[in-house]
Amino acid sequence: MLARRSLLGGVALPLVLPPNAAGFLRELARDPGGAPTDEDFWRTVARSFAVDRSLVNLNNGGVCPSPMAVQEDYHRHLEFANSAPAYTMWRIQDAQRETVRKGLARLFGVDPEEIALTRNTSEGLWTCQYGLELVAGDEVLTTTQDYPRMLAAFRQLERRRGVRLVEIELPVPVSDPAEIVRRFASAITERTRMLLCSQVVNLTGEVLPIAELCALGRERGIPVLVDGAHGFAHLEDQRDTLGCDYYATSLHKWLSAPFGTGMLCVRRDRIRGLWPLTAADESLDDDIRKFEQIGTHSVPLVLSIADAIAFHDALGGARKLARLRHLRTLWVERLARYDRVRFHTHFGGEAGAPFDPTRARATGTGLANFTLDGIAPEDLAAHLWRDHRIYTIAIGHADVPGVRVTPGVYTTTEELERFTGAVERVLTHGLPA
Repeated sequence: MLARRSLLGGVALPLVLPPNAAGFLRELARDPGGAPTDEDFWRTVARSFAVDRSLVNLNNGGVCPSPMAVQEDYHRHLEFANSAPAYTMWRIQDAQRETVRKGLARLFGVDPEEIALTRNTSEGLWTCQYGLELVAGDEVLTTTQDYPRMLAAFRQLERRRGVRLVEIELPVPVSDPAEIVRRFASAITERTRMLLCSQVVNLTGEVLPIAELCALGRERGIPVLVDGAHGFAHLEDQRDTLGCDYYATSLHKWLSAPFGTGMLCVRRDRIRGLWPLTAADESLDDDIRKFEQIGTHSVPLVLSIADAIAFHDALGGARKLARLRHLRTLWVERLARYDRVRFHTHFGGEAGAPFDPTRARATGTGLANFTLDGIAPEDLAAHLWRDHRIYTIAIGHADVPGVRVTPGVYTTTEELERFTGAVERVLTHGLPA
């Protein structure tokens, strides 16, 4: 077991990892502790990240920092590549990308030949949005709360090809998953050619019923694109539990891989029918690698994904999710006591029922969205940063205007107390003039 007290030296969190990062990860993987409330264990995990503790970063839903072990290995890969790039990167390292492909396939429960290495969720979804044949008059169906870049792609298809974008509104909060399926089903027409849905809504952290939506699409003969930006390495869903044919995600979010890394999963029998975003030779028509033909790129960046997978494995997906839900529950439970606080995120149970922390810890994600009656979200977020060095993100969407809060596994309970204390002072005294 990790010698936590001696590693920590009290409650202070040093900004460097122990010298032997690989050994540290092996100890972490063997440690039987790690219950969501085991603060000694999670302080040890926090010590794996070289983050700035003078501020509280509660916008990990945008991009997560990589653990020091991942950063160290990236620099090692980069140094080796630079020793003779045309040889070391293309003749040696390029072949090692297949190890990364296999690791991601294992996490998602698929064949490695169904995994393409991309740069982010948007690139993967654009491949599907532009790569499936759509013509004038075809309808594409999504929600008003889907990611802006994906909506922009559909609107460009409207201008370019005469495709029609249809958006449904999600209930706020989403207390009945079956209602989501009903709304999608009722919006489908004989002209519907594509559905796009988020596994986790980036604005609120709501988890949508993807398995049921994919089943609906299969029943109607309509391809379903799944935006997995906030699902992969956060929730424990795999491809076949979701039942999807097309799934894209970013690895620099909840896997904590280097910035600018992503994954596109296409079911093997769907690869030929999907055009790549960038040109590929005809010989690659049935090959998942046709989606990776982007020219010169950083192979060391891709290889470092393997180190992020190793860190995720050492931590354990279930243990990680339980901690993220616990952190979310801590701050939500404290603020839920105030009448002026409203949440755009569902935490389990019947709609309108009192907040139940036990139920909340067993459902959902680490993301949540809240607002204070009478205070604009952008003003609250600006105050938290300016006066308290607490970084959140203001959501200006008309359906769910609020402040999105996304802790990471390195976030401490003291940092959440700093956040909730700052919000409580606003509730009591208002925003400073």
